[in-house]
Amino acid sequence: MPADTAILHSVPDGVEVVATAAEAALLSSPPLLILDAVTAFLDDNNLGSGPLSWAQIGDGQSNITYRIQRGSDVFVLRRGPRPPLPRSTHDMVREARIQQLLQTRGIPVPGILAVCEDESVLGVPFYVMTYLDGLVIADTIPAPLDPLEQRLATSNAVVDTLVQLHRVDVSDGDLAAFGRPDGYLRRQVERFSALWDINTTRSLPDVALLGTWLADNLPDSQAAAVLHGDYRPGNLMFASSAPARVSAVLDWEMAAIGDPLADLGYLTATYAEPGSASTPLELTSVSRSPGYLDRAGVIARYRAQSDLSLDALPWYQALALWKASIFCEAIYTRWLKGERPGDTRFAPTLEAGVPQLLAQARVFAGLSPEGRY
Repeated sequence: MPADTAILHSVPDGVEVVATAAEAALLSSPPLLILDAVTAFLDDNNLGSGPLSWAQIGDGQSNITYRIQRGSDVFVLRRGPRPPLPRSTHDMVREARIQQLLQTRGIPVPGILAVCEDESVLGVPFYVMTYLDGLVIADTIPAPLDPLEQRLATSNAVVDTLVQLHRVDVSDGDLAAFGRPDGYLRRQVERFSALWDINTTRSLPDVALLGTWLADNLPDSQAAAVLHGDYRPGNLMFASSAPARVSAVLDWEMAAIGDPLADLGYLTATYAEPGSASTPLELTSVSRSPGYLDRAGVIARYRAQSDLSLDALPWYQALALWKASIFCEAIYTRWLKGERPGDTRFAPTLEAGVPQLLAQARVFAGLSPEGRY
């Protein structure tokens, strides 16, 4: 899209992209992308030259990602939603930093080219990373990865990359300072319990019920590892040709140092398999198709490469869906208040979708229909 167009695009949040800072000042709400400001930032960091064109990548419900092109140079810009932002969320500087650290440990991540901490440029910090040409799997199977043997290889690569991430040493150095593994699970339960009342306009008793169950049945963490926090097939980029292999792990907003089974719990709780109940977090439905590992197969492959006991995995699966219900409720409440006017597909489904997440969490928790445990 040409940079000389004034208001170029409306994104799902209803916030415009504009060409100049002067035009941005005329809007009632801050735009997501001010093209002359981005151009100046790229110039300052020697990233390409000449006119800028752009396109939004995906329809992310949280942070926003753009493909930026200047001549033959292509980059990716990632930023959070417009302010005000909840404390400690959408931290682009932190997200860039964890990827820089992991790249030196051999984890496949995009290269970070520049980080902008100056909020006067776009209203929030952002970073620019390398553009990677690959395959992201969601509702359709890319042709190179469609044969049955490549479907199995895809599933195996999902698990093996998670194992690789969890093997990164976090005992010293910069990664050791990135988070506090001790008490990670308890902090998660306490933090998300406190978020419900401020993010909802309705009563769903299962939230408190599950929060109490999680607190009362807290497992002992067996290890400390880098956690992705949103690890699923849709956040992986695969190479453009067979054999199936992960070329990059994307979207590190929720990364932490903590209990590695939290990642496995999330992956398996949200994993689509034949016969599994559909939820708003079923974001890679192709794994219902023949050839892919089912949930038990994913767990078995992880177990074969790990010394951790997986006996308490249902607790982690319940935690994953309970947390998901709370942050999805925040999206739903924003939509009800008119703060997501362009969201016509995701947020409206959450009226029923959040209770679905809670119901599935109850299954993992082994709670009876009457709420006893």
